[in-house]
Amino acid sequence: MSVVVPPSRSASALLPVRPWARREDGERLHALVWRAGPGWRMVSSAVLGGGLGERRWVLNAQVSHGYRRTDPDRHLAELAADAGVRGPGVGLLTAADVSRPGQACDGGVEAVVTAGLGVRGWAASPAEGATGPQPAGTVNIVVALPVALTDAALVNAVATATEAKVQALLDAGYDCSGTPTDAVCVAARTPRAGEEAHPFAGPRSLWGARLARAVHAAVLDAAGP
Repeated sequence: MSVVVPPSRSASALLPVRPWARREDGERLHALVWRAGPGWRMVSSAVLGGGLGERRWVLNAQVSHGYRRTDPDRHLAELAADAGVRGPGVGLLTAADVSRPGQACDGGVEAVVTAGLGVRGWAASPAEGATGPQPAGTVNIVVALPVALTDAALVNAVATATEAKVQALLDAGYDCSGTPTDAVCVAARTPRAGEEAHPFAGPRSLWGARLARAVHAAVLDAAGP
């Protein structure tokens, strides 16, 4: 059963996420929905709608801490239908409370971050990787740019967002690079006819630098007390 809840605490021109809530197995769980509409290309590591292509929405859904479903893509598709979004989109999961996300804007780039850091560590760990389902604590990053990027620049933007996330976690006092289930989604405008897409999104490029600062500030906001 879904429940309509009031708009989020922070208005946004480019990335206006809206809260949505449901009851699942007797527990009230929250989600954030961005109804982007047409005109967006997204690159994401998400289990639903991951990869690169035209996308119309992003759903960041909270699940219970004991989450053990092995079909998260199907689960997210069901939740998206319940939330009323249609067409191709991106679905993210987290055990973190998403009702108060970290948000930031820099030079027209907007970022929304949810952070569950109960299970965290370094990407290059000397121990063997864990087998089986991973805990769904998760830092989920969604960032939107008001310009078009080439395919290569979109991939570069994912790397830039990840670098900014790690920098923010260290600045927040966490001795880690993230959690085992972190996910990212970068959205850029679809190029108009005759428009040239920006070819760079590294941290010293114009739009990459803005993206890095927005993600850094949003992760600090989400990971803070």
